[in-house]
Amino acid sequence: MLSKLTWPLLLTLSVLVLNAPAFGSKPTPEAQALIETLGLSEADAPISKHPGWKPRKIVVMLLPKAGFGSPDYEAQLRNAAGEVELVIDHSGDFVPSAQILAGADAVIGICTSPMLQNADENLLWVHNYYVGMDHCKGATEAQLQDIVFTNNKRLSGPAIAEHAIAMLLALTHNLPAYSTAQRKANWNSALSDGVTFGELRGKTLLVVGLGGIGTEIAWRAHGLGMRVIATRNSSREGPDYVTKVGLSDDLYALAGEADVIANALPLTPATTGVFNKAFFEAVKPGAIFLSVGRGQSTVTSDLVAALESHQLYGAGLDVTDPEPLPKDSPLWHLPNVIITPHVSAAGGDSPERTMIIAIENLRRYVEGEPLLNIVDMRKGY
Repeated sequence: MLSKLTWPLLLTLSVLVLNAPAFGSKPTPEAQALIETLGLSEADAPISKHPGWKPRKIVVMLLPKAGFGSPDYEAQLRNAAGEVELVIDHSGDFVPSAQILAGADAVIGICTSPMLQNADENLLWVHNYYVGMDHCKGATEAQLQDIVFTNNKRLSGPAIAEHAIAMLLALTHNLPAYSTAQRKANWNSALSDGVTFGELRGKTLLVVGLGGIGTEIAWRAHGLGMRVIATRNSSREGPDYVTKVGLSDDLYALAGEADVIANALPLTPATTGVFNKAFFEAVKPGAIFLSVGRGQSTVTSDLVAALESHQLYGAGLDVTDPEPLPKDSPLWHLPNVIITPHVSAAGGDSPERTMIIAIENLRRYVEGEPLLNIVDMRKGY
């Protein structure tokens, strides 16, 4: 027979069970593999601990032109949402209307200022399809306090890193010149005289920003036999294939050691314009500059001057300031520069990885579990 003390205890436990998140589903094998191989981190606490957590309406933006819009993706999103209302925005617009966002507590798509303005006080979680959060500006103080932001960090790293290495190899082997000759049907073996940088093995590569993208670049450069050094904002620790890790204050000293510099920085007030005249004067003469972070981290006029003076051997730029790069920019006409239009994450498996983790974070949100890839919006990454 149950005692008088037992009944209140059982009642309390039953209430806790009824109100607790189910935690019944698990990550797919594909999601689990990405979490492990790319080292994706999860929040310190379950989202269910957030005082406003109660999944009611989730808006997902489908963007077929960006690779996020297959029927299978939509089906898996609905499966992850379960009984929670899921509103699929098929418009292809980067900014869902206020009508679509009304009452939504979560949004998966592109985080922009207009999107935040169109959302109401119910918004609790925003997942950004991309790594960069520089378009996700204008959040009110209340939104910064209440909304949990997650993003695509590390997921596009492999594709971007391969793009950076491709530009590096093209520059060191004078491939742009051969490509120009090919279009003119000009068999010109004298172009081999322009292959003067030497082999990469034994040379030093400096990764500026040893995050998800920077780590992928470092690993590939190490595989080519390069000595890899790096800077990061958080600590002096890095993977075993990185010889030396400095803090941001060590940038100029490390630049003097590097034959190749790779910009993999996020855009923050501290990183805006960091690659300026003083930086290029500090680099080892004849170095190559690769930029796959954000264009505004580089002062374009100072970069042009360093290239024209041959302080830099060359540059591979997937990002520029401004974007699109104006037609009258001297960068277009410098023979030692490769320019791609901010597309280094395109192709490959990046879109698939993006969708897998968007689905996994949706599952975690509905289940009340810790979310992946939390962003500190005050830091910008």
